[in-house]
Amino acid sequence: MAENNKSMDKGRKLLIGFIIVLLLLTAGAYFFGVYYFTEHFLPGSQVNGFNCSYMTEKEAENLLEQKTGVYALAVQTRGNGQEGITAEEIDLKYTSDGSVKRLLHEQNRFIWFLAFSQHQTYELPSSVAYDASLFEQRIDSLKCMQDNIEPVDAYIKEIDDGFEVVPEIEGTKIDRDKLLEDIRNAVTTGRTVANLEEDGCYINPTVYADDLTKDCQQMNELTDVVVTYDFGDRKETVDRAVIKEWLTKDENDDLVLDKAAVANYITGLAQKYDTVGSERTFSTYDNQEITVSGGTYGWVIDQEKETDALYQDILDKKTEVREPVYEQEAASRKTNDIGYSYIEIDLTRQRMVLYQNGSPIVDTGFAASSSTPTGVYMIGEKKDSAVPGDGNGTAVSEWMPFTDKLGIYGAPGLIIFDNDVTGEADDFDSTDGIEFSSSADNSWSSTEGCVAVPEEEARTIYQNVSTGLPVVIY
Repeated sequence: MAENNKSMDKGRKLLIGFIIVLLLLTAGAYFFGVYYFTEHFLPGSQVNGFNCSYMTEKEAENLLEQKTGVYALAVQTRGNGQEGITAEEIDLKYTSDGSVKRLLHEQNRFIWFLAFSQHQTYELPSSVAYDASLFEQRIDSLKCMQDNIEPVDAYIKEIDDGFEVVPEIEGTKIDRDKLLEDIRNAVTTGRTVANLEEDGCYINPTVYADDLTKDCQQMNELTDVVVTYDFGDRKETVDRAVIKEWLTKDENDDLVLDKAAVANYITGLAQKYDTVGSERTFSTYDNQEITVSGGTYGWVIDQEKETDALYQDILDKKTEVREPVYEQEAASRKTNDIGYSYIEIDLTRQRMVLYQNGSPIVDTGFAASSSTPTGVYMIGEKKDSAVPGDGNGTAVSEWMPFTDKLGIYGAPGLIIFDNDVTGEADDFDSTDGIEFSSSADNSWSSTEGCVAVPEEEARTIYQNVSTGLPVVIY
């Protein structure tokens, strides 16, 4: 038993001794490492791209000087091209400025044992110098600087059956400032490869095909419609070329039809095709070309209703020929909206002619006051008897209004007499005259602005006109 205890004590002493020796060796190795790496670079140290592991300050500087003298930079360009810049071409040299010494003393030598599994990269741009003039000359002489194909943005192009995306052209134009910065960084830090594509030295398009794919698809969906407006002898077409200008982005960045743009288009149609009060060229009964303007006759597009209708047609992809929704219509939708059935009133010669399909069926004189307005009007709701004006005067027969208060009517006792030298009856002309019989009550004189015609002619006119018939007064 005692022998066993002695044997165990001896074993413990040997183990403790071994551990002490091991700790002493470990401590010795650690402090040796601390001492060693006080003057040497740690394992895995890269300075300006060169491996300086275990080197002293002088050894590292010798290496940097040697490597700098034979430095070459590979310049990789777009399209797998490659050029080179050498130290000799730009007079690149290593300059000892104490940077290596500072770097060596700043490294954490107390944890040197961790450096074996790590890599540390250092850049000392101040330790190299080059000739700035030679540097810029060499940059400007690079082949990639001679290629100046401008980048072109991707865009959406209209084709026969819709729209398609035309891809961007990247081009080969270099951003000189970025290139100078990139190459300068490479030569001062020892980087041996400058990939101009990866380093962002090219001037690239701002719009790429992928950016437009969704827009193009939505444009094709929203513009797949043709609406043709029929204006008689003129037409207006709303197709994809027009509708594409009416598209806008919503809060979800989707293309949508802008109703305000549709409304602006309808306003343009109204300005072009509404004819109320417009200036018209008119051919008189004696074949004179005159200009008549003003009045209440003509076409008026109901802009609000037509905007709603066109907007919905586009959303419904309804291809059609349509007329606008009108607030007021006229006899003809052609450029000559008066047509060939109308009443012509010449205030100067006091002559009135009623035409039907281009043929005169009544040609008569009339009586009117100086306040009768000129312009183009239309016959309203005719009545056998009515009180013109404000309704406070005398009733007249065969009332054919062309404004709210004015109209054409039959005047009792109004006589047209013929001054033709032959004494034969003919159409009313400038040689003829008007008068009232002694039995007439002269009721026409109280209808300021109206047009009074003999009763017989008034009855004929009354029987041959209808609501909406144009009345041209000049």
